[in-house]
Amino acid sequence: MRQLRTFPRLLGALLLAAAAGVSSVGAAPASSAPPGPSSAAPFAEQDAAPRPLGRIVPVPASVTPGGAPYALTAATRIRVDKGSREARAVGGYLAGLLRPSTGLPLPVVDDSAGRGGILLRLRAGESALGEEGYRLESGPGGVTLTAHRPAGLFRGVQTLRQQLPAAVERDTVQPGPWTVAGGTVTDTPRFAHRGAMLDVSRHFFTVDQVKRYIDQLALYKINTLHLHLSDDQGWRIAVDSWPRLAAHGGSTQVGGGPGGFYTKDDYREIVRHAASRYQEVVPEIDMPGHTNAALASYAALNCDGIAPPLYTGTSVGFSSLCVAKPETYDFVDDVIREIAALTPGRYLHIGGDEAHSTSHADYVAFMDRVQPIVAKYGKTVIGWHQLTGATPAPGALAQYWGLDRSSAAEKAQVARAARNGTGLILSPADRVYLDMKYTKDTPLGLSWAGYVEVRRSYDWDPGAYLPDVPESAVRGVEAPLWTETISQSAHIDRMAFPRLPGVAELGWSPAATHDWETYKVRLAEQGPRMTALGIDYHRSPQVPWPAE
Repeated sequence: MRQLRTFPRLLGALLLAAAAGVSSVGAAPASSAPPGPSSAAPFAEQDAAPRPLGRIVPVPASVTPGGAPYALTAATRIRVDKGSREARAVGGYLAGLLRPSTGLPLPVVDDSAGRGGILLRLRAGESALGEEGYRLESGPGGVTLTAHRPAGLFRGVQTLRQQLPAAVERDTVQPGPWTVAGGTVTDTPRFAHRGAMLDVSRHFFTVDQVKRYIDQLALYKINTLHLHLSDDQGWRIAVDSWPRLAAHGGSTQVGGGPGGFYTKDDYREIVRHAASRYQEVVPEIDMPGHTNAALASYAALNCDGIAPPLYTGTSVGFSSLCVAKPETYDFVDDVIREIAALTPGRYLHIGGDEAHSTSHADYVAFMDRVQPIVAKYGKTVIGWHQLTGATPAPGALAQYWGLDRSSAAEKAQVARAARNGTGLILSPADRVYLDMKYTKDTPLGLSWAGYVEVRRSYDWDPGAYLPDVPESAVRGVEAPLWTETISQSAHIDRMAFPRLPGVAELGWSPAATHDWETYKVRLAEQGPRMTALGIDYHRSPQVPWPAE
C-alpha cells in the first residue's frame, strides 16, 4: 500500500521537475507549477531515452522502475503460449500496431519457453490479477506480459504501446529507436465497468465510424461500449418482426438528414470488433419515453392509434409508448428478444429517462412488466437512474446522469436503491457528458449541464460522489456522448478527447493516484500520440500541451 500511495507523488515530482527544466529532479517540490501552453515544449519525444515507466494514461496501480531498457530490433519476436488462441490473437493485434511505424517484421511465434523479444503469457496461477489485470516486466533481455485472463493481456498491450514513443501510432515507417523503460508494472482496475456511450440515434454513424471509436477507446482500457440505438429522432437497429422501425423510423436524424440503421449483420460486426478489443457492447432501446421514431413507425403503439410524424428536432420528454395497450408489450418482447439474441454481452439497457409524458403510476407499471422480459431473454437490466423511482429488478444497474447540483431528494432515491442492492454506473452530466461544451466559445455541443473543461471532467471521485452510497455499490463510470450537434467522426474526436482519457483513469486507477497536477502532465504527453492516431483533439488551455 505504501508504494501505491507514494508512486503518484514521486511521479508528480519527477514530471513537474522535467517540465520546469530542473536538472536535479529530487529538488523539485510536488507543488511546482508546470509551464503553460505557451512554454517551450517540455515533453517532446527524446531521440533515445525511453519514456519513464508508468508515465501513461490511465496511470498504473503499481510501478517499480529500474534497470536497463529493452529495445525492439529486427530480431524481436512476439512470443505466445503454444496452443493459446487468445494469446496468439493478442499477439497478432500487437504486431499489427507496431509493424507499420517500426518497419520491423515482429513475427508472432508459439514459443513461451524461449528467450528475448516480447512474451505474452496466460497463467492460471495469477488469479490475483483478476479478469483484466496484468504484469509487465521489462529489461534488456526482453519484455514479458503476464495475465490471468486474455483481457488482461490486451490491457497490458495498451500499457506497452504507450511506453513506446508516440510515433509508434503512425501508419508509415518512423526512425525510432523503439525502447521500453526497465522495471515492473503490476496493474489491476479499480472498477469493473469503464464505459463510453455513443448516441447513434440523434445522428447516425456507420459501422466503420463506430469501429474507429472502439479502437480509440481500447488505448485507454475502456471495456464497455454502450450504443444508444433508439430515440425520438431515429431507430437504428433492424428488427425483423417490426420492419418499419428501421425502414421508416431510421430514415432521418436531427436536422432532417438521411439517417440510417444497422442491419443485423452490421450490428454483429460491431459486436465482433468490440469483442476483439475486449469491449462488451450494451445495446440501449430507450423506453417508455424517447420513442417517437417507433411511434411514427407503428400507429398501434400510440394510445389514439394515430402515428405522429417523424421528428428531427432536439426537444425531449414529449413521447411515450402507450402503457395500457397489450400491443406495447408484444412490441417490447419482440424487440428485446431479437436484440438479446444478437448480443453476447450480459446487459440490455432499457433507458427510462425523461419519460415526462408518462405518469408516475404508468412508469412504474411499465417497468414492472418490462424488466422481467429482459430477464426472460437472458439479460440483466440497465436503466438510467430514474429506474430507481420504480423497483429495479434484482441485479439491475442504474446509470446516474444527474448533476452536482441535483436535488438531495433525487440523490437520496438513488442512494436508497444502491443500499438495497442496485449497482450504480456513474455518468454525472456536469462531469463526464462528452457533448457538453468545454467553454462558452466551444462551437460544438450543448451547455444545459454547464461547461465541462478537462479538469472538471477528471477532478472528482466516483467512489465518494453520491452521498450515502457505499463505494461497493459503484460498478464503475461511463462517459456518454450525445449527438444533437455531433455528426462526423471529427466531431467525436474533438468532444471526446482529451476528456475521455481522464474518465478512463477514474475508472481504472486507484483513488490515491488521482491528482490533477500530475495527471495534466501525463495527459499533455498524450497529445502527440493522439495526433499520430489522427485524432484532432481539443487543445484545452488547462493542459501544457507540447509543440508538435
